[in-house]
This record gives sequence, structure tokens and C-alpha cells, in this order.
Amino acid sequence: MAGPAVKTNVTELPESRVRVEAEVPPEEIERSLQQSARSLARDMKLPGFRKGKIPPPVVIRRIGREAVLDEAVRARLGSWYVAAIGDAGIAPIGDPDIKLDELPAEGEALHFTIEIGVRPQAKLGEWRGLEVARREPEADEEALTRQIDDLRERLARLETVERAAQDGDFLVVDYEGSIDGEAIEGGSARDQLVELGAGRLIPGFEEGLRGAAAGEERTLDVTFPDDYGAEQLAGRAAKFAITVKEVKEKQLPELDDDFASDAAGFETLEELREDLRTRLRELDERRVEREYREAVLDAAVERSKVDVPEALIEARAAEAWQRTLHSLSHQGISKEAYLGIAQKSEEEVLAEARPDAERSLRREAVIAALIEAAGIEPSEEQLLETLAENAAPDDRGRVPEPPKMLERLRKAGRLEELREDVAARIAVDELVAAAKPISPGRAAAREKLWTPGSE
Repeated sequence: MAGPAVKTNVTELPESRVRVEAEVPPEEIERSLQQSARSLARDMKLPGFRKGKIPPPVVIRRIGREAVLDEAVRARLGSWYVAAIGDAGIAPIGDPDIKLDELPAEGEALHFTIEIGVRPQAKLGEWRGLEVARREPEADEEALTRQIDDLRERLARLETVERAAQDGDFLVVDYEGSIDGEAIEGGSARDQLVELGAGRLIPGFEEGLRGAAAGEERTLDVTFPDDYGAEQLAGRAAKFAITVKEVKEKQLPELDDDFASDAAGFETLEELREDLRTRLRELDERRVEREYREAVLDAAVERSKVDVPEALIEARAAEAWQRTLHSLSHQGISKEAYLGIAQKSEEEVLAEARPDAERSLRREAVIAALIEAAGIEPSEEQLLETLAENAAPDDRGRVPEPPKMLERLRKAGRLEELREDVAARIAVDELVAAAKPISPGRAAAREKLWTPGSE
């Protein structure tokens, strides 16, 4: 179902803010009133009516039109706000200041106003033929070495050795833990593999096994961390009686043709290296393309005039922080826990987000100006291509058909969001296509020679 119809009138205010006067038509008010009455009927009991089957007119007479309408406005104001923003054709930034007029009489429209920050406007400078540094893709030899080292780690073997244990060794141990002489539930194990120096166990455990040899018994005094997952153990002192059964040393495979065959099925080590180089170069090619696109866009921003009020920067930084908190909450991490780990205050986090917030606002303003200057209007074919490129399989592994996805967006009133995203991509595509890549060295020399204010 498409969003509700809301009529708007937009007035520009100073500091990249607008006032949107919104009008919700009487027929939409009446529909919302009836929906709220049906919703309230679910919990009402009246003689002569089955529960949940009370007609809306009876509910309205019983409770009062104003009370039901107040409930309807509370339930629908969010969707009316979204519809008003869409009808006004603005890109909102920050929290809105919404003021609601008096509840309307029967047959009248509802009016409310929105004051909110909007994307700043850009006055484009020359954007065609920008000369921008673009480096050549390469295969990082250090990254190549790390990948080969990772492959060696995967194929490593553990060999039993007759010597004292040291960091990097693995010990096969039996252990029993106790607190105040009482065995810890789940605190014992047999033939457990422990890696010294990995830092995976509670403090003091791995350190207490350094220098141990096969057949040796040790008793370790340790303290569970205050933030230990099992609350009944957190912060408590414990003893662990340990028997070392074996000391094992990690043996990495030799860097030879046999390793190449075992690791990835190549006949020679050089073939493996060349395959990894190709993959790394392809990854870097994509990285170079992303860097170049951003550099071209930033070059266009530098040549344009964009006034970004401080209030907008603060609002965008706050939006980014709220998105971070939302993402962290899905990982079970609270704001307080994150700030504690980062050892920062919320004010410091917001201050650090300001440069990126300002950069994103300037970029968006220039992209919007490019879309208008170039008259970019994505075709339905381009919309379908974008949906096809980004389509992900559902729970059953089926990829939805782009035309059906497009129709769902249209019914949900979200088609304009897709148009804006596609138009922005096309605008940057055209900007990059019109640019001229130059070597980083040439760009650096030119910057040194032509820095504003230099002799």
C-alpha cells in the first residue's frame, strides 16, 4: 500500500533549514479514525456485542470522537511526517521540530508544521575534465607474504617434543578447578589443548604453565576477571590442579612445491605465488577505483561553493553516532560498554565524527547539484538493473525478480529513494568519466607549485 497523501508548502529558512506546512486531507483523517476505532474495539466489552466486534461508530460514540482521533493522530503522525517529507522533496538532516495544530472537526483537514535541517545547496564550479591522481594497482608483496604465512599456519602440524614448554607451544593437560576447596562446576577437563602465549584463557593460567614438561603437575592460583561471563565466578580467586601430559611444538610446512600442492593444488610454489599476486592485484584494482572515484568527487567539491552550517554538521555527526549505537545493540554491546572500551566520552566520539559528517554533507550537496545540472532522471531499465545487481537470496535461497522488487517498492512508497540512489551513482559515474587521471607524482608536483597563496 502506498503512503498517505499529504499536501505541503515549503518555506526556506536561514542556516539550511526549512519549514514544511503539511495538510492531511479529511478523507485520510476519517480512515485513520475508523482504523483506531477498530483497534480500540479489540479490548472493549459492551453488552450485545462480541469482544472485538464492536462497530467503529459505536466505539466513537462510547469513547468520544476527540479521544479516538487523538489516538489515531498518535498512531499515524509518523507516516504522515514521512509522506510530508516526500511530498516536499527535501533531504532532511537531524531531528525535526514538529508542531501539531488543534485536532480538526469532522470533515476538516489536519495541519502540522515541520522545521528541520536540509541538505545544503552547492554552487558548482568547473567539474568536467578534472585532473586527479590515480595510482597504478599493484600486488603488495607484504600482503602476499602474509597470505602464504596464513596458508602455512593452516597446514601446520603439532609434533610432540621432549623439552620444557615455551610460548607458541601447545600443551595437552588435565585440570581440575576449585574455589575454597569446592570443585567448580564445569571447571575440569581431560586432554585439553592449551596454546601458550595466545591469551585465550583467564589471566595467570597460560603464564603458570611456561617451563612445564610432560608428566609435571602444577597448582595455579588465578583470579577470574570481574567481567567474566559466568557471574558466579567473576572476580573470585580459584585454584587449578594441572597435569601436563604432552608438550607439542607447531611445525610449519617447508615453502616448496609440495606445500603449493597441499595448500591449493598448484604444481609449483611459483604458480601459487603468481595466483595470489593476481588475486591481490585484482583486489587492489577495485580499491584503486574506489579511491579514484572519491578523489574525483572531492576535487569537484573543492571547486564548488557549499556553505555548511555548524548545526547541520552536529546533526549529521549525531545521526552517525546513533547508527553506530543501533549496530552495537544488535551485537549486545551497550553505549556505556563501547565508550568504556574506546576510553572516550560521548562528546569526544561526536567531535571525532564531525570531519566525516562535514565531508559527507559537502559531497551530497555537490552530487545533488550534478544531478540537476546534467538533468539525470534514471530510467526504469536502470532501476531494474540496480535491483538485479543488489538482489540477495531469501531464506529459501531464491533471488526475487527485479520487476517484482520494483513493484513492492512502488507500493511501499519507497521508489523515490531508489531513484535518488541510482541518480547519485549515475552522477558520479559521469563525473569520473569526464575526469583525467594523472600520476600521483605529477599531482603532488602540481599541488606544490599551485597551492593557493604560494609565490
